[in-house]
Amino acid sequence: MSLVEIIPVLQALPRADKLRLLQFLAFELAQEEGVGWLGPETAYPIWTPYNAFEAADTLLQALEAEKDINGS
Repeated sequence: MSLVEIIPVLQALPRADKLRLLQFLAFELAQEEGVGWLGPETAYPIWTPYNAFEAADTLLQALEAEKDINGS
């Protein structure tokens, strides 16, 4: 079956089935690329800006340098 034949069938799917199809295709592509897939029972570290004082200081310095350059 070609993509041209599949598109009308996909358009007729209910929203939930479209989402499942999207998840399936993303999983298939990740496997083909050798990329790990997010597991439901696995913890993943996520960076947040909370308590990122060094990053805040760097940003403040950049803003002050920009302010000095523009004379504002």
